[in-house]
Amino acid sequence: MKKLNVRDIRKSKQQKLQVLTCYDFQTAAILNQTDLDMILVGDSVGNVILGYDTTVEVTLNEMEVFGSAVRRGAPDKFLIVDMPFGSYSTITQGIHCATELFKKTKCEAVKIEGAFPYQLKLIQRLTQTGIPVMGHIGLTPQSVHQQGGYFIHGKTDSSANKLILEARALQEAGVFSLVLECVEEKVASQISNELSIPTIGIGSGKNTDGQVLVINDLLKMGARTPPKFCTPIADFHQLKKDLITQYLLDQRH
Repeated sequence: MKKLNVRDIRKSKQQKLQVLTCYDFQTAAILNQTDLDMILVGDSVGNVILGYDTTVEVTLNEMEVFGSAVRRGAPDKFLIVDMPFGSYSTITQGIHCATELFKKTKCEAVKIEGAFPYQLKLIQRLTQTGIPVMGHIGLTPQSVHQQGGYFIHGKTDSSANKLILEARALQEAGVFSLVLECVEEKVASQISNELSIPTIGIGSGKNTDGQVLVINDLLKMGARTPPKFCTPIADFHQLKKDLITQYLLDQRH
């Protein structure tokens, strides 16, 4: 399968782009052999791999380490790496950290949460520099404390209008695609219909231009129940537990 580029992705409206997270070399090598469109090295690595309570604890160095591992495993896939919390608190800091992340991981794009004015300016500067940016609005886990927890966004008129304005502003700033996380389905559909760039939904209904899921949720690799919007296709956690238990029993006989 031909490796996508930013121009391909911008043209992929209503083609149901498929994105999965990935955090390690071996899984990346498997994904590299599939027809998956894009891989996201999300800061969700903090929750599912490193055992942190939130993504806020993830560092730039950790994103560089995991992003580089995935790059080595999946050289033929369009790779996006999250900018972690605290790495773009100012425009100057954001440019420096994004450049380091982009160079060290050899990714094709970085992802930035939010649409505050300084973030829009940062996105403009990065795209002008040559670093493609994926946007992210709705539930933004790095701001979970400020937002007041995990919930569906866009349920009220004011919340819906805010999301629509943010989506427009991010497109104008130059993002090549936009993640809509836990956005009310009708609002996600409206945004997707209005924008010329593809939207990638997670917990936002089926009317976006693509979907992204945490691969650990999709395969149920952990003990915790995945989010309601993700229906696991396997139970790797139980399978691994059963196999290891059986191996230990076999060794005792």
